[in-house]
Amino acid sequence: MKKRTYADKPLGDTEYLLEQWGWWRMDGMGVPRYVSQLAVIMSQNNPVPSTKSYVITDDVATLVDGVLARLIKRNQQMGDFVWFYFGAKWPANRIGRENDMSERKAWELIKAGVAWIDGALDGELDAA
Repeated sequence: MKKRTYADKPLGDTEYLLEQWGWWRMDGMGVPRYVSQLAVIMSQNNPVPSTKSYVITDDVATLVDGVLARLIKRNQQMGDFVWFYFGAKWPANRIGRENDMSERKAWELIKAGVAWIDGALDGELDAA
């Protein structure tokens, strides 16, 4: 399997951020792991140390979630392709195959989605 690299590429920092968001999402970070108030109190008093460290914080990951949701609302296919590639870790050829198109066309939609997210995040991060 080819390793994804982002250094020295246009939009590489946004792709790296989306990659980190995908790992954060797949590991269930940001999702409450409790079902009752008593469980919350118990988990706060007995924290379990995590061996995983992320480059992305919960606040930034939540921001990426929101921006991606806006992209999906604006352009369903492009947003889904970005979600599948970064959030579900599907390769571009699988995304293309599942949607009856070439890998190249899937790549174009993924890259366009990353560019849209880059622009949206630029405005969001400036405001924060």
